[in-house]
Amino acid sequence: MRRRDLIFAGGCALALGGAEWLRPRRLMSLMGSAKLDAIIPDRFGDWAVDEGGNIVVPRTPGSLADTLYGAQLARSYRHRSGGAPVMLMIAHGDSQSDLLQLHRPESCYPAVGFTIGEHGFEPVRVSPQVSIPAVEMNARAPGRSEDVVYWTRLGEYLPTTASEQRSDRLRTAMSGYVADGMLVRASAIRAETPAYPMLNDFLAELVRAVPAKGRAALIGTTRARALA
Repeated sequence: MRRRDLIFAGGCALALGGAEWLRPRRLMSLMGSAKLDAIIPDRFGDWAVDEGGNIVVPRTPGSLADTLYGAQLARSYRHRSGGAPVMLMIAHGDSQSDLLQLHRPESCYPAVGFTIGEHGFEPVRVSPQVSIPAVEMNARAPGRSEDVVYWTRLGEYLPTTASEQRSDRLRTAMSGYVADGMLVRASAIRAETPAYPMLNDFLAELVRAVPAKGRAALIGTTRARALA
């Protein structure tokens, strides 16, 4: 065999060995066997599920959403003092691999006709010791301006951008496991002023009201322990 062929064969063997080494061999799920509707309270602080209860999220077998997310929860909450309702959507996926990835709202809203205007990063401050890296954005469509605050969890990471999400997914793969993923999103129709502060407070209250054993599924183990 010629030297060039030997080098090529050796390179292929190294590549195959590296791919096998990087192949995740175990699944890490912070959600475990818990159910979203069991850990997310329908009443907390001055907030309660609005009339009509849960929002129906159509599940089409074989669709992208059905493939990406094993569980979804959508509810409308209203403050005791009145005002516009807050729409909460939480989606959980068991396996965040190269093919199955959390879809970030920056991509989902434009796909249904919205234009993304304001876009920034502001943590949700749950306590003096605990804050959650989050995204604020405004989505607009004819006759509608919707303010959104959301975060994503990928295993123990909370990426705020698509590039961070890809990097964190690679880090979990290099550690030998495939992680579960969670999207937590709250939104409200903008009136005269931005709704971000209200949404931030809503999400902070929600996290504090979640049973201690369920918080890691939303915000990761480290933050859940610090909050406890």
